[in-house]
Amino acid sequence: MARIIAIANQKGGVGKTTTAVNLAAALAQAPKRVLLVDLDAQGNATMGSGVDKRELAGSTCDVMLEEMHAVDVIVRTAEGFDLLPGNNDLTAAEIELMDEPGREQRLKRAVETVRDRYDFILIDCPPALSLLTLNALTAADSILVPMQCEYYALEGLSSLLQTIDALKAKLNPDLEIEGVLRTMFDVRNNLANAVSADLTAHFGDKVFRTIIPRNVRLAEAPSHGQSIVGYDKGSRGAIAYLGLAGEVIRHQRERTQQAGVGGAHHKTPGISA
Repeated sequence: MARIIAIANQKGGVGKTTTAVNLAAALAQAPKRVLLVDLDAQGNATMGSGVDKRELAGSTCDVMLEEMHAVDVIVRTAEGFDLLPGNNDLTAAEIELMDEPGREQRLKRAVETVRDRYDFILIDCPPALSLLTLNALTAADSILVPMQCEYYALEGLSSLLQTIDALKAKLNPDLEIEGVLRTMFDVRNNLANAVSADLTAHFGDKVFRTIIPRNVRLAEAPSHGQSIVGYDKGSRGAIAYLGLAGEVIRHQRERTQQAGVGGAHHKTPGISA
């Protein structure tokens, strides 16, 4: 059963889509069965995965409006992960769903139909706390928050955490923080180092050890319709995202082991596991 991770931050330009595409490709290398859901009307995750958003037979919009099944829309990418592609139609979908009952549950219902086919389902969210983002957070087990280590970042993170708390109370009580990811990091920048230290002090082990550096190759990869893992596996950006994938896999393994230990108390004495 897949772990569903929403990659979200209401602030734009923090590396959400870069993280979604590159983490999907890195997990696929593990190898893990991965589905990437493009829930942003810009369709950048779709293009960055090597799929033309202008030539889709079906999109996340059709799935959200329940006009097509997810399994009929999913496409295979050249880098070994599956993609539920998105495009500008998602803007129309959001407007159409505005007055629909249970509108926050549309994505959850859709991904549940394919959940047992994957180890991880990653959702690339738009840069706003919109109905689409609410759908992602309702469907998700956890949220991965990419953020730049800059002056306003901690304030934005606090706002996002308040939203998560409110959403847990109303729509998804089991939602948890997968981790906070420091992106576009420049070790020569004193402010970045200071904010990074504050972040670790506040959130402890919820901050990923992996830090995504500023990297020219990482910025070039999307224009070639590739992840950094496919474009230049030896680059600093690729090494960082492969490291992040390792952390995500380890978190999941630890959760599984803890669940196993919890269930061990119910086993019949004398019968080995």
